[in-house]
Amino acid sequence: MWESVMAFDEAAAVGTVLRALDAGTDAEDLLLDVIASVQGRVGREWAANRVTVAQEHAATAINERAVAALALHPSVRRAATRGRVTVACVDGEWHALPARLLAEVLRIRGWRVDYLGAQVSAAHLVAHLHRTGPDAVALSGSLATRLPAAHATVTACQAAGIPVIVGGAAFGPGGRYARLLGADSWASDARAAADELARGPLPRPRPGHQAVDDLPHLSDQEYTLVARSRPRLVRAVFAGLEDAYPAMRDYTEVQRERTAEDLAHIVDFLGAALYTGDEDLFRDFLLWTAAVLEARGVPGASMLPALEQLQRELHDFPRATATLRSGAARLTAAPSAGPEPYA
Repeated sequence: MWESVMAFDEAAAVGTVLRALDAGTDAEDLLLDVIASVQGRVGREWAANRVTVAQEHAATAINERAVAALALHPSVRRAATRGRVTVACVDGEWHALPARLLAEVLRIRGWRVDYLGAQVSAAHLVAHLHRTGPDAVALSGSLATRLPAAHATVTACQAAGIPVIVGGAAFGPGGRYARLLGADSWASDARAAADELARGPLPRPRPGHQAVDDLPHLSDQEYTLVARSRPRLVRAVFAGLEDAYPAMRDYTEVQRERTAEDLAHIVDFLGAALYTGDEDLFRDFLLWTAAVLEARGVPGASMLPALEQLQRELHDFPRATATLRSGAARLTAAPSAGPEPYA
């Protein structure tokens, strides 16, 4: 399967899956131990700079077609005997394959599944819940920068009376942010999610719960102000770096755009750390980014001047400046051992 995907041979990849099904290989194993494993390896190869973004996109598309072919195979299709689950990605989350894999595993196990795909807003999701009345919502997220949106979605679903199980790298090691944001359950992978739903109904959401109840530290408004100031912060830090390093003024338009994108990612992950109140979230992002940069011949320490400029811009924000200092210290003291994908 790996060889077919890396050769961008969709027919060979799909044929591999279908032949394995015909030979009696378990469909769930093919989804999670073959297709998902190949996709994970693609991510690791991209982080290590051994495949390009275009190759990664092509591989993902082939894996999605393989999932679709497997799902339509006569030996895999099942009658719904258990209940109804809505599967969706967090608003702003474009990595849809993990959610699709979960949807197909649940169908194999006898659930009726409404798969809504990538980037589903809370309003659209809740409208769907009112029309269909599922037993649970399964919410997928890969990027920690979408945790505020995930929190709003979890709270909105619970207000509609539907419990929420969450999963994906966004929710942190061991699901630490799932608990923080008040999700009714968390699963480490699709098998664990299907097992959790099979054990019995998730606990019904408590009435009157508000998102602010989970995160009292947000009362200092630091997250809100940083999030609202994102464009200004990126411009100000970029200008400060140009003053400190005049060579940046000769950057091409593409280089300037990439630098602005990188600065925006730093601000976004800082915001996520402020939202959750967890400095480790920001430190882990910096270490992962440093490993990705170093795989491309760029020193990870090249981020330090940007962190210093951000500290100057946010000098009146004690939690933000403490998070930036902690991140810079971690980046300086312990460079990443390898570029494992953050998402």
